[in-house]
Amino acid sequence: MLISTSLVMLMTPGLAFFYGGLAGRKNILGIMMQTFVSLGITTVMWIGVGYSLSFSGGEGGIIGNLDHVFLRGIAIDGAFGQQGQQFPEYIFIAYQMMFAIITPALITGAFVNRVSFKGYLIFLVLWQLFVYYPFTHINNRSQRCKTCCGVNHDTTCKIKNAPFGHNSTAPNHVNKGIVDKQLP
Repeated sequence: MLISTSLVMLMTPGLAFFYGGLAGRKNILGIMMQTFVSLGITTVMWIGVGYSLSFSGGEGGIIGNLDHVFLRGIAIDGAFGQQGQQFPEYIFIAYQMMFAIITPALITGAFVNRVSFKGYLIFLVLWQLFVYYPFTHINNRSQRCKTCCGVNHDTTCKIKNAPFGHNSTAPNHVNKGIVDKQLP
């Protein structure tokens, strides 16, 4: 899990260089700044409210509750995962945070030289709160996930029979569900 988390984190600077290469010379610094700022702001938001809104409470609801704001109530030695394959919950939190970071960074390529930096910051915060966190929560709490994958919906969303990462990066994979008509 740590290697996977590290590799996803390395994708963010890689994405900045990729989009910088695609953008014109005058836009390289702006697109790289947007991508790296996504790394910082999303990290603070994920630890502050993102993990809680995505993975706690509100079964069947659109968004979670604030039980784990600033990771309150999550033990340092808390285990996560299947019996015999458990790892610290903080690793799961970091793994999920990497996808929360790279998802809005992927969107930056769509509006190179079209949005001001201030507009991007507003978009980043609002998109996380009103799109990413609800989609992640809904996808992890859906009936389809409960019946097909055997997910135990307690406050920390411990996965019992599903492979790690399954249904956990909803906005990155929601298009596949639409194309395959699998969304509930």
